[in-house]
Amino acid sequence: MSGVLMTEPVCLVENINGSLQVSDSATEYLERILQPVVVVSVVGLYRTGKSYLMNRLAGQQAGFALGSTIESKTKGIWMWCVPHPNIPEHTLVLLDTEGLGDVDKGDSRNDAWIFCLAVLLSSTLVYNSRGTIDNTALEKLHYITELAEHIRIKSPSPAGHEEEEEEEEDSQFVQFFPNFIWTVRDFILELVIENKGRVTEDEYLDFALQLKKGFGQRVSSYNLPRQCIRNYFPTRKCFVFPLPASQDNMARLESLDQRDLSPGFLKATLQFCEYVFTQSKVKTLKGGHRVSGRMFSHLVRLYVETICSGKMPCLENAVVVMAKIENQTAVEEGIKMYQKEMEQVKSLFPVSIDEITTEHQRSSSVATAQFIKHSFKDENAEYLNIFTEKVNEQYLELVDQNMAASERRCQELLLNLYQEMSKRLQQGHYAQPGGYQLYCTDRDAIITHYQSEPNKGVQAEEVLQAFLTKRSEEANYILQTDQILTEKEKRIEEEKRLQQEEMNQAIQRKMAEQEILMKNQFKEKAELLGQEIQQLKKEKEESSKGFFKDVLMPLIGVGKGVLSDVLNYKIMRKTLKMPF
Repeated sequence: MSGVLMTEPVCLVENINGSLQVSDSATEYLERILQPVVVVSVVGLYRTGKSYLMNRLAGQQAGFALGSTIESKTKGIWMWCVPHPNIPEHTLVLLDTEGLGDVDKGDSRNDAWIFCLAVLLSSTLVYNSRGTIDNTALEKLHYITELAEHIRIKSPSPAGHEEEEEEEEDSQFVQFFPNFIWTVRDFILELVIENKGRVTEDEYLDFALQLKKGFGQRVSSYNLPRQCIRNYFPTRKCFVFPLPASQDNMARLESLDQRDLSPGFLKATLQFCEYVFTQSKVKTLKGGHRVSGRMFSHLVRLYVETICSGKMPCLENAVVVMAKIENQTAVEEGIKMYQKEMEQVKSLFPVSIDEITTEHQRSSSVATAQFIKHSFKDENAEYLNIFTEKVNEQYLELVDQNMAASERRCQELLLNLYQEMSKRLQQGHYAQPGGYQLYCTDRDAIITHYQSEPNKGVQAEEVLQAFLTKRSEEANYILQTDQILTEKEKRIEEEKRLQQEEMNQAIQRKMAEQEILMKNQFKEKAELLGQEIQQLKKEKEESSKGFFKDVLMPLIGVGKGVLSDVLNYKIMRKTLKMPF
């Protein structure tokens, strides 16, 4: 998602009757954000003006609800995603939390979890209070002293090491906790410290966090929240805001024009926003993994479900679970990329094995880069192996589809080429002496035409051989018929030759006899014999024509009929089983 379009905040975590619940619509929106996210959360007592600061960070006058009465408006955690104003291709996620210490809630047990969620989810945590940073303000921030009781860095180890692990974890929180900003609203004092004179806002905060020397419960209680802030949040910043407007205008703060706000308040707000925009980092997990909007949605759901189950959120477990979710998604997206890249060659099926293999190698490389881009902590290449296996499965499936496309193309081509030859078969064209040679000539012409056709694919030779195998039976019938008819034709021709020879001999004898009669002056008898000779010649000529018409042609006709019937029967039976 290149740009984030959220016109108003949405509820991310609902707090209904003391039970936390993640909003599906909010996480669905987050899942569409593939950019890295910078997450800024604001926490603080109710009715301290947290929502106004978040609206200013969003660059809007209104958005997060402002409570103009003593009733807390924000329930649970509300979210507003906007394009980061300073970092291209990044999303700024603003989280406005339910006011802490609202007595009207009756049950404040979720306050600690709301505070913990803000710490766990943020890259910058803003704590908002009013008046001054004094002991009372720090005592109200008692939630910070309970963080170690609600959050774990590592998964629990076997019994006997708990105390050692707790000390180790306490020192590790600093590595994973967000930057800390304390905003003091309605600050009317001078930034002056006795014996130091005028100080900066940050020096004012550090002075307020100084520890008392000594021992005892009172000193320990005084030092505990200060020590926790110093230990957990070494990167600290403070901003003080004077009253934004007159008391009469405070109730309608979000509708006031800039000119109605005090210059000092506007200056402090501008400095606060600029600091957040420039110093807040991308949200990361344990191990330094940058978090996208999609990953952030999984993180929110994971932490809330863990809290609701009565367990402690664990940063190490979160990384493991997130890695599993993200790597599974990376596999799916990598496969989708591979399928998308292979669409072009798929549309050209059938193609040669070289073409599909070359395209597979290119697409596999692109898809692998996509997988690597969205995977993380795949230390043993477990998901890379799963991805590679799935890509190979996709490739083999495409190879099968290409073979099937080639087979269909070749079968259709041969079927079209064979149609004319099939008609000749049915008409008995090859049922004649020499018919087998005619058949072979036509069949070879089909083969030549078929082989000259392009884009037949990988099954071209196999389909051709199957075609020729299925034609072999009809070829044998034609050959047998040809041999029978040729043999009969030879016998008939021989009989015809002998008959003609006998008639020639009879004519020769008659002509010799006629010559003797002429020599002996038997002219009348010689003429009669001449007529007889002419009659014999005429009969010889007629017998030659009649023999072809009455004997040879009917024989060929019978051969055609028998061959046609036999082939039609065989072809009809075979076509139920073959495509040609």
